[in-house]
Amino acid sequence: MKQDLLNLLNNVKEDTPTIESERYLLIDGLNLFFRNFSAINTVNSKGIHIGGLGGFLRSLGSLIHHTQPTQIIIVFDGSGSSNNRKNIIPEYKSSRNITRVTKHELFDNLEEEDESKIEQIVRIIQYLKTLPVKVITLKKVEADDVIAFLSNKLPEKDSDRVFIVSSDKDYLQLINEQIIVYRPIEKEFFTEDTVKNKFNLYPYNFIIYKTLLGDQSDSLPGIKGLGAKKLFKLFPELSDKKLSLDDIFELSQERIKEHIIYARILSDIQVLEDKYKIMDLSNPMIDDESKIKLLSLVKDISLEYHPEEFIRMYREDQIDGLIKNVEFWLKNNFQNLIQ
Repeated sequence: MKQDLLNLLNNVKEDTPTIESERYLLIDGLNLFFRNFSAINTVNSKGIHIGGLGGFLRSLGSLIHHTQPTQIIIVFDGSGSSNNRKNIIPEYKSSRNITRVTKHELFDNLEEEDESKIEQIVRIIQYLKTLPVKVITLKKVEADDVIAFLSNKLPEKDSDRVFIVSSDKDYLQLINEQIIVYRPIEKEFFTEDTVKNKFNLYPYNFIIYKTLLGDQSDSLPGIKGLGAKKLFKLFPELSDKKLSLDDIFELSQERIKEHIIYARILSDIQVLEDKYKIMDLSNPMIDDESKIKLLSLVKDISLEYHPEEFIRMYREDQIDGLIKNVEFWLKNNFQNLIQ
């Protein structure tokens, strides 16, 4: 992972040796939290679970170390953030309330687990307020939309880079020469070539790929009987030609007698168009007023840094088992972000 990133950063320097480039680190906050909450069972001396909290902060430090950002933006879903998409497809994310992490050895019931999640997320926000990072939450807007909008607006020079951090595959459709996605699951930075090697297509067709195959995590089923291998047999053009959903419909009409899948696609045109709409991050679901607000927030260069308050909370929460030598950790990761 380190070598891949060094190559990416070296390329930036080689391309524009006389221009200072910007590197933006955009983090899907809840995605990173839940990954740490589910993976780390650490409790402090009081018997309080701190895996999500300590793991989040430790991951943040690691991400800064590997990407050396000039600006960090952490985005959380706003209240009612799924409503816009549920208005199009009511089943959207319907399984999210059923599937839980459930740490049986740490909590007596799901209510205790949910309470711990909320307390740790609130505490993370309190920590982040002491650091020179920007935390963004917009009412009725998902983090995906905010990150998608910013990733395309922030780069101003060819040498600028945006690093998106999330295990959500939806972000792969955004990848281009300036936008790179880091997936914590694989611990890998995804570029255009990475997506091509792993999925046999370039990022610009990933939205078509997901629309036809569905997204189980968001309760969005794919076309019956269609898997990844069959998809490329039926639509070999996906590998190297940029396609729209209308192209898929036209090709299906031309080949309808060759396979039943083509007929199923044509019979589900409206459903597929709805799925495409809610998956398409090139058109994030953000109103114009919120877009103006977002741009104002990210262009505001005033940042506060209160390491002493961070250390006070760190000692109070007893997360030293997850972050060693906190004074050095703070200085090494955040001092350079203060202008």
